[in-house]
Amino acid sequence: MPTYRRETRVNAPIEEVWDFHSTIEGLRALTPAWMNLRIESIEGPDGTPDPETLVEGSRIRMSMRPFGVGPRQRWESRITERDPDTGPVEGSAYFVDDMVGGPFRRWVHTHSFYADGDETILVDTVEYRLPFGPLGDAAGPFAKVGFEGMFRDRHSRTRDRFTHS
Repeated sequence: MPTYRRETRVNAPIEEVWDFHSTIEGLRALTPAWMNLRIESIEGPDGTPDPETLVEGSRIRMSMRPFGVGPRQRWESRITERDPDTGPVEGSAYFVDDMVGGPFRRWVHTHSFYADGDETILVDTVEYRLPFGPLGDAAGPFAKVGFEGMFRDRHSRTRDRFTHS
């Protein structure tokens, strides 16, 4: 299965970067305007609408219309894992969301955060499978080109948000 990965150093402590990424406002702020994101609904694991923090079991229903072209693409994502304290190593945290409905056959996005002194290393890793069966599988490795602009923008927005004067 193809995998996309992007890593960025953020000039802020892990707690601040983690807290920001754990909210729907973080998702809105990090999504490039050209994606034309619309959040349709957010549901906590117990069914509570609009939870403050996205925790394991939360579901986000959204739609996008990249560059305003074509029909809106519906997307439902759920948080399947979340470890805010220690992650796989001391001083780290992560959460995983997967697409349960949308344009890909598979999309599993791991957001990892690693403390490095007063800074944070942010790593996005996406495992994905394109639609269209064998044809999509053949094109899969090349799809990274399409993800690059979005993730480059997300990481730039994260760095800019935490730039301290």
